[in-house]
Amino acid sequence: MRKSALLFLVGLLCASLTSTVWAQRYDRYEKYGRQPPRRGAGAPPPTHAVYGQPYVFGHLGLYEPNDNSDGLEGYDTGGAFDIGIGSRVSPILAVEGTFGAYGADRGSDEVAVVPLTIGVRLVLPAPVIEPYLGAGLGLYFASLDEAGIDDSDTTFGGYGSLGVDAWLNPRMALNFEGRYHWVEPEFEGFDVDVSGWMLSLGIRVSF
Repeated sequence: MRKSALLFLVGLLCASLTSTVWAQRYDRYEKYGRQPPRRGAGAPPPTHAVYGQPYVFGHLGLYEPNDNSDGLEGYDTGGAFDIGIGSRVSPILAVEGTFGAYGADRGSDEVAVVPLTIGVRLVLPAPVIEPYLGAGLGLYFASLDEAGIDDSDTTFGGYGSLGVDAWLNPRMALNFEGRYHWVEPEFEGFDVDVSGWMLSLGIRVSF
């Protein structure tokens, strides 16, 4: 878990430093002239929060397995990735679909999970740093190779996420995200909890 905590701190620091440098070059009101409008309903949203704006994204990171006795107790931290496409359906709401994979091992024992999910993000609009909360559901394709078990299963699962986008310009953001997957497939008659944290760095590109 120490590796995951370190990744979290490094990612947060990178996002903060990046936003400080680019904030001076990013004009939230460039569409409206150099002078910002009066406070109130006339204030525009950030230019990256355009209604209906689609985007693609990708992450690389770590998978921290749960340590439940009916789960992945003793498994080491593994790797994870995901890619996806989404749309900013309003300045505060985005809908997206994600394909990814994560896995870990414990000596010769191995677990691998491939989620295919659809979800939403609730975004706090801002000129440079945008935090968000997310959740989703989908199909999880899992496999487990342990002593006495060598099986695969497909089941429903879900996730919750917490992240931040640091916008480098109106179309590209550096992203840091923590996502927890809940899924419990059945292998040879046994329910095994393969839930865990996926902590990752990535990019989001609007078009």
